[in-house]
Amino acid sequence: MSHLNHTTESVHLGKSGIAVGPIAWGMWRFGQSTVADARRLVEAALDAGVTLFDTADIYGFDGANGFGDAEALLGRLFAQTPGLRERMVLATKGGILPPLPYDSSPAYLAQALDDSLARLGVEQIDLYQIHRPDILTHPQEVARALADAVQAGKIRAIGVSNYTAAQISALSVFLDTPLASHQPEFSPLHLEPLENGLFDQAMATGMALLAWSPLGGGRIAAPQDARSRRVAAALDLKAEETGASRAAAAYSWIMAHPARPIPIVGTQNVARVTEIGAARSLIWTRQQWYDVLVAARGEKLP
Repeated sequence: MSHLNHTTESVHLGKSGIAVGPIAWGMWRFGQSTVADARRLVEAALDAGVTLFDTADIYGFDGANGFGDAEALLGRLFAQTPGLRERMVLATKGGILPPLPYDSSPAYLAQALDDSLARLGVEQIDLYQIHRPDILTHPQEVARALADAVQAGKIRAIGVSNYTAAQISALSVFLDTPLASHQPEFSPLHLEPLENGLFDQAMATGMALLAWSPLGGGRIAAPQDARSRRVAAALDLKAEETGASRAAAAYSWIMAHPARPIPIVGTQNVARVTEIGAARSLIWTRQQWYDVLVAARGEKLP
């Protein structure tokens, strides 16, 4: 039986020239930690082979306040830990402005980027992403804002998050610098990127994929319905075979797709951060991988 070409080597962020580890660490629950706790988490992720660290200006916002808290905490950590910034590929996002909610106008993106740089205490961000599409901004204007930031040396590479394939195509028409990445939600419980053309588009263009919520918003770890329980059971077969956790099996299932999606692990538990390393070594047969897909779909493949 053939095995999938699952590799632990680095993944390139499109044509940007930036290479990252096959699993990233996300900071959407990072803003409330102390600097000491933050250091333990970041160092655990680095020790597990993570090089891409993904944050956003909205991370830390609780519906009333906290906007920018995750970036600010990371900035304090950089200030207290010389050399830490150079060990990572730093990604952040802008374009959500509560309570609008979305603004990708050139003036707002320019200000949002400058504010992110200030909170982080850095001169350049490696990957800057439009967090969600702003329907009221023409893609040519978004492209102009991103091009200006690249030309100014404030960002190295550009990406988008939560865009449709058509929105990516429209923006790409106006870009001189190709999109390095797209960040959709993807997990065994959220299969839309497999079915709506996003993964195919990424493979066709060489764009990297960053998969947010790879554990289905916690439903894989703690299944509450029949579908989640089916998927958990299918993942557990792989976990039991390899001695890995269910979470590690879920991450590796994502990574096994030929588009080479990069799961963004969001745990704020140091012990669970170490599961990242285990996920890199799991090898799936086609039968095993499709068994998880069938469990998620709830019906046999045609």
